[in-house]
Amino acid sequence: MTIDSAAFERYRRSPNARTTLPRLFLGTAIVVLFWAATTAAVLFCGTYVFFTWQASAAPPPGGVMQDFLASPIGILTALVSFAGIWIGLWVAMRWVHGEKLSALIGVSHRISWSGFLKGLIAVLITSLISEILLYLLQPQIARGTISLSSWLLFAIPIAALTLLQTSSEEMLFRGYLLRGLANRFRSPFIWALLPALLFTSLHWSTGASPAINACVLASIAAFVLLLTLVVYATGNLGAALGAHLGNNLTGFLLISHQESYNSFALFTARPLEGPGWTTYDAVLIAFIGIACSLLTIVLLLHPRSPLRVAAELPDRSSTA
Repeated sequence: MTIDSAAFERYRRSPNARTTLPRLFLGTAIVVLFWAATTAAVLFCGTYVFFTWQASAAPPPGGVMQDFLASPIGILTALVSFAGIWIGLWVAMRWVHGEKLSALIGVSHRISWSGFLKGLIAVLITSLISEILLYLLQPQIARGTISLSSWLLFAIPIAALTLLQTSSEEMLFRGYLLRGLANRFRSPFIWALLPALLFTSLHWSTGASPAINACVLASIAAFVLLLTLVVYATGNLGAALGAHLGNNLTGFLLISHQESYNSFALFTARPLEGPGWTTYDAVLIAFIGIACSLLTIVLLLHPRSPLRVAAELPDRSSTA
């Protein structure tokens, strides 16, 4: 299975002359600033409103903000905070680089919707396989606390906010950073590895054991490899956007493995941040995550796969 680099080479060369390393660092700082400011604003405002509603009740043992973040409205608020990445990217692209924000999507400035749909379907398939294997490892799945009517009511808002979260991360890590670094450096150990390490490190959980943290980070690293490869193969963020959305929707709406994000899930599994997991369990969990990401790569990139994504190449009719 070989990957033609022609589409990515066009994407790599698409930034203008203002995409220098100092400007890339400045733009990244702007994105982080807007992300942090938006997160602080929505969390503090949400916590204040939540505290006002709960004023007559006894103070929660974990603290007001922790109690708020664990609530359904807190999860929605946390997802809204990712709008700060979009705002920061718009500012950076417009005022630092002098480009349109849509340039990060691909050379055509348009999302490949066929790639988006294929990425979504492929990850939903492998996520189902992953959940079956995890169930065989730890058959502790219970019905979530949300009713079916409430789940149906919140499904579309949750899907929309999950798309806001995942698309902002893809635009930043597989778009802004990867594209900018690839324009300046030929080695994938720089343009692919640095954004991947940064993205993976952000998923460290202080509540989980070192073994579980290691297995989760290994699984995420494999998933990042998948996202990077489909961008490399297509020169467009469409497939990565769909794959990332499918992965997160599974955890938010179907089966949650995190106690702090299970308010909207139909089913809940044993939380990864909980006690009792052994090193052997962690190794198996990492193996399942890595294997399913590799299977997704095959589904999206193998020449005989019905879900194979297409490269974004020049429209010959427009240049004839």
